[in-house]
Amino acid sequence: MTIWEAMEQRHSVRTYLDTAIPPKIREKLDAEAEKYSLESGLHLFFRYDDPAGFDSMLAHYGRLINVKNYIVLAGKKRDGFDFDCGYYGEKLVLLAQQLGLNTCWTAMSFSKKNVRRILPEGESLCMVIALGYGKTQGSAHKNRPLSVLAPDYADAPDWFRKGADAALLAPTAMNQQHFALGFADGEATLRVRGFGPYTTVDLGIAACHFEAGSGRKPRIL
Repeated sequence: MTIWEAMEQRHSVRTYLDTAIPPKIREKLDAEAEKYSLESGLHLFFRYDDPAGFDSMLAHYGRLINVKNYIVLAGKKRDGFDFDCGYYGEKLVLLAQQLGLNTCWTAMSFSKKNVRRILPEGESLCMVIALGYGKTQGSAHKNRPLSVLAPDYADAPDWFRKGADAALLAPTAMNQQHFALGFADGEATLRVRGFGPYTTVDLGIAACHFEAGSGRKPRIL
């Protein structure tokens, strides 16, 4: 599966089968998490066979069912922490999709108490991403108009349009898509548009998708 196919096929999945993730796939996931942790300075890791992470009323209300595996996005708080958690977290999500797994970004619908117990002292928890073999493959989210999210789309070069198309596939909190792409002087820009929860994390996720689609990094405003 190509990275583009992974972006197209990845949808939020909330109900999981009782199927263990094989050791060979775990090795690939853990290796990438370690690589991105070193690159970013974050603490990114996979947690397997641990239903306690989603043993909470919030998970019940969030309709997350049978989640036993998840990705933890944590580390020392610093400038850019939330953005980097979104950017690198989505890299792991797309890898998981390429390996045949399903995911769901969760900001509230998990047990923060149980997940924080497994973190080293002094680390902050950003988010958790549910992981496993989904009962379904999920469904596509609705997109805001390109005229809102990327007003320069029609007059921009092909690489920018490919990046914008990829960014439209990015998951965001409550599907709000509070980001905007611009093109000027041969450069792509990405900024928060409007207000909402977790917009900086969402900006990192959108940046990951734009880069995967265009092959270029946008300048963050």
